[in-house]
Parts: sequence; C-alpha cells; structure tokens
Amino acid sequence: MPRDPVRHRAGLASGDGQRRRPTPGASPRAVAPRWLWIDLGLFIGATGLTVVGILLVWSATRAESGAAVAVKQALAAAIGMVLAAVVTRVDVRLLRAAAPLVYVAALAGLVAVLSPLGRQVNGSRSWISLPGGFTLQPSELMKVALVVSLGMLLAEQADRRQRQRHRDVALAWVLAGLPVVLVLAQPDLGSALVLVAMAVAVIGAAGAPRAWTVAVVLAGAATVTAAFTTSLLSPYQRDRLRAFLDPSLDPQGIGYQTRQVRIAISSGGLDGQGLFEGGQTQAGLIPYQESDFVFSVAGEELGFLGAAGIIVLLGFIVLRALVVARRADAFGHLVSTGVGVWLGVQAVENIGMNLGMLPVTGLPLPFLSYGGSSMIAVWLAVGIVGNVSAETTGAQWRRR
Repeated sequence: MPRDPVRHRAGLASGDGQRRRPTPGASPRAVAPRWLWIDLGLFIGATGLTVVGILLVWSATRAESGAAVAVKQALAAAIGMVLAAVVTRVDVRLLRAAAPLVYVAALAGLVAVLSPLGRQVNGSRSWISLPGGFTLQPSELMKVALVVSLGMLLAEQADRRQRQRHRDVALAWVLAGLPVVLVLAQPDLGSALVLVAMAVAVIGAAGAPRAWTVAVVLAGAATVTAAFTTSLLSPYQRDRLRAFLDPSLDPQGIGYQTRQVRIAISSGGLDGQGLFEGGQTQAGLIPYQESDFVFSVAGEELGFLGAAGIIVLLGFIVLRALVVARRADAFGHLVSTGVGVWLGVQAVENIGMNLGMLPVTGLPLPFLSYGGSSMIAVWLAVGIVGNVSAETTGAQWRRR
C-alpha cells in the first residue's frame, strides 16, 4: 500500500525512530542523530570524576583489599554509564509517564530497608543485602525518583506559566515528605536533608506560593533541632553532631577520625605526596576513607591542586545542569534544577565535613565515594539532564 505523504512527513518530524531524509534547505544538524545534541561536556566531566574516584578508592583500600574494591566501583560505574546512555535516548514523554512507577519502586525499597531485609551499619539501617556481596541503598535511588516525580507533577502548570495550585503543592510535599520520614527512620539525616533541599528547589522553581517554602524551611529547622535534642537519630549519629561542635567529646571516635582527615589533607601541600603514596591513607589511619572521606585521599595524595581540580569539575557539572535547566521546557527545567541542587548540596556537605566545616553525616561525594548505589544514582541523574539537553537542542534546531 502506498504511503500517505502527509502522514509520512509528520511521522519523520515527530522523531518516531525512522531514518530522516533532509528536506531542501534544511540545516544538516536538524536531521542529525540524537546523540549529537547531548551536552557532551556534562558527560566528559562526569567521566573524568568517575575515573579519578576509582583511583582514589583503590588507593584508600589497596593495602587491605588489593584491587577488589576498585573493581567493584568500576563495575558500578560501568552499569551507571550504560543506564545513563539508555535514559538519554528515552523519549521524554516515556520518562514522565514512568515517574510514578519509579517513585513507588523507590518508596518500596525504603520500606524494605526498615524490615528484616535491611542491613544495619554504624547505627543506620540504610542498606539491603544482595547476592554476591553487593548491597543496595534505596535512599540514593529515591533521589532520582523524587526529582522526576516532582517534575512530572508540577510541569503542567509551569508550562502554562501559572502559579501552582495549592493542592498540587500539597501533593508535591506529600511525595517529598514520605521518603524523608522513611530516611529519617533509618536514621540518615544527611540524605534526608538532600531530599528536602532538592524538593524545596524544584517546588520553588515551579512557582509555588512562598508560604509553602517558608513553612517547609521552618519545619526543617524544627527537625534539625529535634535531631540534637531527641531520640530521632541514633546515639552514634548524635555523637557525630556533638563531636563536630566539640571534638574533645569523642577523642577516640569521631573526634579522632576528623582530626586524622584534616592531618591528611593538610599534609598534601600544593601538589600532594603522589598517588598511592599518602602517609595517612596508606597506613589506614582513617576509617571509611574510601566512602565518607575519599576527599581526604585527594587532598593528601593529589594536593591542593588536585583537590581544587575535583571541586572545579563538580562545580562544572552542577553549573551545566543549571544551564540546561534554564534553556529547557517546564519539565526539563524542574528536573535539571533538582539534579543540580542535589549534586551541589551533597558535594558541599561531603567536602565540608572533610574540612571540618560541617558535621559528619555520612553523605557520599558524587562520582568519587565508594558505593554502587550512589554511583548508579548520580549517573542516572546525568542521563536525565542529558536527555533534557538533547530534547531542548533538538527542538531548537527543528524550529529553524
């Protein structure tokens, strides 16, 4: 049966996956493959950080585990990169439609953590054990689920440039509040604060009434106060917060740990002691250095220049996410803003606790800290921003 030329042209213009034929006078890029529209700088920066992170994790653990931990980290990075590539090519409409399912799955994971399936480490029940010695941390994947779900819920009104309806904002805060409560129950104050910061940014960017933002900020302040004064957090985590205010309260525990971290960073000087040559790192004097305190490995072995380079790359990725958000449609603007705030807040908190400027909360440094769930989550975030970038650039060229 001969094809209807009108329907055929419409199908090609809508991106249904068929090979496009350039029309007379069309820009060559307007008919280019989708991968040419992706923000390659974002992916290159994330790849560079990931490679550096694997080397730092290897340096922090090779005395005890050889290359085994670094290999697991590289495997998680490879999985994350593949998933990011897949997400980048998914139709944005499918991404929005899948948001509720992803959210429910992540929420189920948080509930499972609090069941007998959960695994407790250092007073926090945040992991689910998997076969082969692997673990899953649902709070990391919830960050992806929440940013996409909030974007899906609030994009319609934002597309119309209308103020958000109170019922939609209320529902958005219910969506954010449920995982925050479950994460606090683990307890994991650091991840809960990231979820709240991300939700405030997305809901605020969507045009929510200011009264909602003020109320949430006040509720957050009350929660932090409760963390210090009640049994909301475990004794181990309360000790972390108190040791930040007065390290002498726990000289052999958190106080010792943070002191060794500062010694390692300060001993790196301008250009560091050399990869695999750091005195504190290779002696194993810093507990959990491959995860919470991986930045201290960079400070000691790569020096001020290497550590500053890591901060610049992290800042570049956050900035790229916000630039993509500024050019995108409503859904893309909200999810890219959420990703930028998520990665920025988490990086500031981790580096701050390494430098002794913020309390130790156990948050991983994006792309660098050991942890498969964190690595996969941040690469999924990169894939989402890459999808928004490709969609935005493609739409701009098709309009030309």
